[in-house]
Amino acid sequence: MTFKSKRAKNMDGVFEKETLYSPTETIELIKKLATAKFDESVEIAIRLGVDPRKADQMLRGTIVLPSGSGRTAKVAVFAAAEAADEARQAGADFVGADDLVNKVQNEGFTDFDVAIATPDLMVQVGKLGKILGPKGLMPNPKTGTVTNDVGRAVSEFKSGRVEYRTDRVGNVHVILGKVSFGPVALLENFRAVIDEISRVKPASAKGRYFRAVTLCSTMGPGIKVDTNKLRLADEDINGLELTA
Repeated sequence: MTFKSKRAKNMDGVFEKETLYSPTETIELIKKLATAKFDESVEIAIRLGVDPRKADQMLRGTIVLPSGSGRTAKVAVFAAAEAADEARQAGADFVGADDLVNKVQNEGFTDFDVAIATPDLMVQVGKLGKILGPKGLMPNPKTGTVTNDVGRAVSEFKSGRVEYRTDRVGNVHVILGKVSFGPVALLENFRAVIDEISRVKPASAKGRYFRAVTLCSTMGPGIKVDTNKLRLADEDINGLELTA
């Protein structure tokens, strides 16, 4: 006999695992099924019709979520002189040049979510590839993390700019916010992600691009979104309550 937890029993009858829901319906279900005692994150998983083995079909970039991500990223900045001062003023958690490079290299320090570097320091930061690379922390021009405008980059990552990239089987995972967000905020972030992933579609990708889209909260089940209803117009969002 299969044992079902109280949480699993509470989900019975609320949604059908194989049913495809509209984005609005999916957000409503996510909020209804999130019963943990903490503010769960909401994440979107997208299976794309790309071949990540081909360099021109690997997607990587950043998205500024209009409603924020619900969490404050720890930002490390590899910069010197005026750029370092600018990073500190923008709220960077860790700022340094040779000293920060040495801390990462010699102590394995990676207690941050985003690493930003000025172009002149990339020769030194490049030596940290074996440490930062596997953790997805290596600064990259494609994600706006190699820049001279470090103040702006720090501010954006602190306020809701998130990175996305395809994994080895062509999936993209992006945080959409928190369960405590109102449905409008989550739908605005959902639209921003879909619009960005659509914008960067590789010209060489063949066949159906959005193969599957699933939303879930940290402790909740994955709920499938109808890929024929991904495009949200203003009227799809207007009229919804701003709070759950």
